[in-house]
Amino acid sequence: MTQADGNQITGQCLCGAVQVSARLGLPHLRACHCDMCRRHTGSMFMSIQAEQGSVQATGPVKRFVSSEWAARCFCETCGSTLWYEIPEANEINLAAGLFPDAAGQTLSMEFFIDRKPQGYALTGDHTRLTADETIALFAPSDEGESQ
Repeated sequence: MTQADGNQITGQCLCGAVQVSARLGLPHLRACHCDMCRRHTGSMFMSIQAEQGSVQATGPVKRFVSSEWAARCFCETCGSTLWYEIPEANEINLAAGLFPDAAGQTLSMEFFIDRKPQGYALTGDHTRLTADETIALFAPSDEGESQ
């Protein structure tokens, strides 16, 4: 699937059972190195933030509540990661791999940089946030480090 216009993106999971469309929120590619993202994806989670309320998905989407403030969705058929959501903020971060060429976005930020395995590094001039900085940015103030 391809982008329909400059702000609308469409994509699919590995097997094609789940089709996703959305409008871009923040038009940037972001990488998260937290423990949960690495367990969920097998590596870092590369995401694109969707405009609030714009995500539409068809097919066997399975939702897993991974903490008191976040959930992760995946294709129930092939297991492809679909998105990470923060319901309280009405925020959905779509898996960049759903879209050709990561929807044409460029890397702007890495989260949990101090939790990144030593075996790889992303190059370029972009923001890199530690675990404490990431938690302060996203987590409700009364929550701990659960992602």
